[in-house]
Amino acid sequence: MQSLLSVQNLSKHYIIMKNSVSKKTVINAVKDISFDIYPGDSLGLIGESGCGKTTTANLVLRLLNPSSGKIFLFGKDITYLDENKMRPYRKDIQIIFQQSGEILDPKMTITELLMEPLKIHRIVKETEYNSEIDRLLSMVGLSPKEKIKYPNQMSGGQMQRVIIARAIATRPKIIVCDEPVVSLDVSVQGQILNLLTKLKKELNFTYLFITHDLKVVRHICSRIAVMYKGEIVEIGDKEEVLNNPRHEYTKQLTESIL
Repeated sequence: MQSLLSVQNLSKHYIIMKNSVSKKTVINAVKDISFDIYPGDSLGLIGESGCGKTTTANLVLRLLNPSSGKIFLFGKDITYLDENKMRPYRKDIQIIFQQSGEILDPKMTITELLMEPLKIHRIVKETEYNSEIDRLLSMVGLSPKEKIKYPNQMSGGQMQRVIIARAIATRPKIIVCDEPVVSLDVSVQGQILNLLTKLKKELNFTYLFITHDLKVVRHICSRIAVMYKGEIVEIGDKEEVLNNPRHEYTKQLTESIL
């Protein structure tokens, strides 16, 4: 089976110069990582804050340029495509961000926020915008009546559902979930995770799920990649990694949830 997304020896480093006479400092945010994601897969990328998870997400979404390595999307090398050539791929790989309050424009209604991706990617005809927005809201558990509201009139959980609706609006094949429940109350976290699981079954999405919480990975993912100091130190089926961890850092993670 051909992978939807293939990351090969991917690295991202930053060079910091303190002044004109000091030596440069190289920070390896991501170091020589490789993984594949297959149709219907749900790969959890887990690790502590600052280990390189979000940088990895930004690299595969081509929001950052890598220092080295390759990224293949649907078998095509997208590593160094400029924005014009990358644009046709954007509707097929979407992201669910962790901070909905910072992503949703407070001056736009929910209708306008959901209409935006439909227009940009020409998903449906203009005459179908309203019915498609109603459909998207229903899919994420919101009433179509909510579409006249502004983000600040909604709860955190409702705003996150709008973020999810925007992500699925383009009918993508891959969704990158970057800590999508970290800013929510515990009770709401479970609701959002259940929604993502439901949508995956209904729409056959493929997920790259980024989190620091192994309990979340256990709930939603089929495979796990463990990231530590910019490197993937362990990857495999969920049960194998959880029950027979090989790397010391993975052992510490699994012990923390026992």
